Amino acid sequence: MRTVLLSAILAIAAGLVAPAGAAEKPNIVILLADDLGWQDVSYHGSPIRTPRIDALAKEGVELDQFYVFPVCSPTRAGLMTGRYPIRYGAMRTVFPPWRAGGLDTSEVTLANVLAEAGYAQRGVFGKWHLGHSDVKYHPLRRGFTEFYGHYNGAVDYFSHEREGELDWHRGYEPSYDKGYSTDLIAREASRFIRDAARSGSPFLCYVPFNAAHSPFQAKPEDLAPYKDLQAVPGDWGGNAAARLKNRRILGGMVAGLDHGVGEILDAIDEAGVRESTLLFFFSDNGGVGGISSNEPLRGAKATAFEGGTRVPAIARWPGRLQGGRKVTAPLAVIDMLPTLMALTGVKDSHGKPLDGRNVWPLLTGEQKTLDRELYSYIGAAGEDTEQVAYRDGPWKLVVAGPNLADPNADDSLRTRYLFRLDRDPNETTNLADKEPARVKAMYAKAKAFRELQPPGGVPPYGEGKEGFVAPKEWKIPGAPGQ
Repeated sequence: MRTVLLSAILAIAAGLVAPAGAAEKPNIVILLADDLGWQDVSYHGSPIRTPRIDALAKEGVELDQFYVFPVCSPTRAGLMTGRYPIRYGAMRTVFPPWRAGGLDTSEVTLANVLAEAGYAQRGVFGKWHLGHSDVKYHPLRRGFTEFYGHYNGAVDYFSHEREGELDWHRGYEPSYDKGYSTDLIAREASRFIRDAARSGSPFLCYVPFNAAHSPFQAKPEDLAPYKDLQAVPGDWGGNAAARLKNRRILGGMVAGLDHGVGEILDAIDEAGVRESTLLFFFSDNGGVGGISSNEPLRGAKATAFEGGTRVPAIARWPGRLQGGRKVTAPLAVIDMLPTLMALTGVKDSHGKPLDGRNVWPLLTGEQKTLDRELYSYIGAAGEDTEQVAYRDGPWKLVVAGPNLADPNADDSLRTRYLFRLDRDPNETTNLADKEPARVKAMYAKAKAFRELQPPGGVPPYGEGKEGFVAPKEWKIPGAPGQ
């Protein structure tokens, strides 16, 4: 017994604590920003002030190479399942308002897993974006016990409308709450944390903020400090003047996001669960080019380059994770589920092969490096302009052009980009011509990944938009009371 106790004390002192067992499961809070660029936080050098997020980075562990997918829905799907969304047809692009479909109901979600681990209270507050056309896609049918927010990928921040109809809900019912959506999301998440903490049992609080996604709208008090914010590189839609205007509005939106994060952090402290709460903060993809800043990374949202997929990310668990450190190994959103399974003692993935890894030893510092492969894919604009990325250790290949799985596509229209990220993290130098053998081998891996897309997967973004009329208050057929 003395030996066991001494070993535990030494492990704690070294910061190398093993995952929590059944008797010690943390509360889990996941704060997901939307379209937040690499340099949209002040701890990465942004002129936009984010003091609460900065403090979180100092208190916690910076995840310096944390990878998500190029757009919103695929990242959310990967978070929920621990699997590449291409396996179940949800990686090409997002689930837009005018299309049926959602996260495949055969997929086991993070909420399902934590229910098995004894997490009785599992709330989601904010942007769902994993299906709205059928009740089977609703968060309350995917393992969560409470939902507040919107189904679609974006809503008006003040009216909470999408396509002319109210998309704001509590559970299955429309919510007519008034206020700026970022504030409402933070308020409800904070209320849930305070209520759940009183039970004494571990809880899951997933907060997918809609900020700083378009439409570009901010509260007047948040706008004032950014009236002179300077332009950033990029050419996402509109002219330079429109981009600069939206850039300045974005400053206020990110400030509002920071306030919301701070409100939730305060709720954790007020509830007395700071020491027993594992918290993650990260963005769902890179920022919009020319409005957000992804500097010095190459690319932006909707690209497979680093600026589209490498995002600000932080983990904090006081007493279990030594703060003030930086993890430089490549981690990914698909690692969340297997890591939390290990922490909470859940061993059964229900027959689904997980693509993510248990990265807890990297978070504690027990492990320093991770040799792995990572993939990314975006085809939102159609099969002629896709991008597939494959990373193997420090090497990364991006293939841009026609669908790699189409044997009839013209290969001469494809561009191959090869980078060595340990020497060129900003992807400035294309080494493809100097490494033909490596490109050939990596191209085969990228092609095999693209071929995983099943028939009937999410089509390009604009298909089905013409003539679409939104349902009244975005009510879902078959939902209770509707």
